[in-house]
Amino acid sequence: MVTNPDGWADLLEHLSLATTVLDASMELSKGRRKSGAALLGAAALSSRIPGLGTAVSVLIRLSRRLR
Repeated sequence: MVTNPDGWADLLEHLSLATTVLDASMELSKGRRKSGAALLGAAALSSRIPGLGTAVSVLIRLSRRLR
């Protein structure tokens, strides 16, 4: 089996997108509409800006912890 060198990068990008959407759905189910919307927006933009969803998720968790 021959793997594409970019295959791992593509897999990680899709996995990051999926986890961001999952994180957004969890936030929305908990009634946190603003953070859920921010995560959905970050997921939509993460195809153009890799890592954006992860950064937004970390910032939301950090801001929640510092409150």
